[in-house]
Amino acid sequence: MRFLYVTTIGLTMIFFKDLVKKLVDDGNTVDIACNESEYKVDEFYRELGCNVYQINCSRSPFSKGNLEAIKELKKIISDNKYDIVHCHTPVAGACTRIACKGFRKKGLRVFYTAHGFHFYKGAPLINWLIYYPIEKYCSKFTDILITINHEDESLAKKRMKAKRVEYVPGVGIDVDKFANAVVDRAEKRQELGIPEDAFLILSVGELNKNKNHQIVIRALAELNDKNVHYMIAGEGPLSDYLKNLSYELGVESQVHILGYREDTEQLYKIADINAFPSIREGLGLAAIEGMAAGLPLICLDNRGTKNYAKNNVNAFIITNLYDCADAIDKLKSYSTRKSFGESGMITAKNFDVDIINKKMLEIYYR
Repeated sequence: MRFLYVTTIGLTMIFFKDLVKKLVDDGNTVDIACNESEYKVDEFYRELGCNVYQINCSRSPFSKGNLEAIKELKKIISDNKYDIVHCHTPVAGACTRIACKGFRKKGLRVFYTAHGFHFYKGAPLINWLIYYPIEKYCSKFTDILITINHEDESLAKKRMKAKRVEYVPGVGIDVDKFANAVVDRAEKRQELGIPEDAFLILSVGELNKNKNHQIVIRALAELNDKNVHYMIAGEGPLSDYLKNLSYELGVESQVHILGYREDTEQLYKIADINAFPSIREGLGLAAIEGMAAGLPLICLDNRGTKNYAKNNVNAFIITNLYDCADAIDKLKSYSTRKSFGESGMITAKNFDVDIINKKMLEIYYR
């Protein structure tokens, strides 16, 4: 079969390497269409034999480039006679499904993975006014709509018009990579400027308002325990804000903002707690990675974390900074951390990339 993957930006394709390789190894052809002006598609795909087509898709739903992208996609699909077009991300998903309307009559099947609808329980009204009508309209031109959490699955089955809705829990993680990572704890901590005996909390994720790292920094100030340190792996627009906040609260020596890291599997292994305080998440891979590494989880209750976080079993689910401080304090107990960590490792296995890819192949070949 001939497949076309469509994403708004090239960076998104980083999540599909194993699945695309399996498709190619099975004798299928896989091509990619996206906007590479900001992020290039990993060279892995070109080496695999995938053609990569540039389209003028934008992350803004109001960009004129999206109209050009629809025309460009029509030509790419017409020229290459695909059997399946699988689109990801909201704007690329809308452009693709509109472009594919006429081709579906000729046997083309259109798949769309919603990596967390922009509209959900508690979402801003503007999200419902903009994204919901677009998604509902485009769902009419969707053969398979894939959701990554149960709240979106329920909404899609009730309100969308796709031929079929499937639940696939995300893109998967390499559980073994995080469970079996080897690192010299003392040496790695020294490299990062963290005391060897510190009680260490880790968050992995972009430094933005939604990721809500500030709640942990405020909890440190509430705890007033200089031995508790907080390490954040990520970059983003709130970097200076978080640094200034830690200074204002007098915990600057305990907060370590590392920037972008490619060694997160090692970072989990030198930490004691995985903090994932996002306000909203479609799923939340960093939370699951930490669970796979054996760390107890601190998180907020949202449609993503509901799929794996069990309060007082593998996680403490918090609502405010006082809950956060209390959870940190309780997890100073080794037996509690061990119990939560072991339970989390069992849960994380359900999100292993091999399980996810097997499910995807079953859907493709059905």
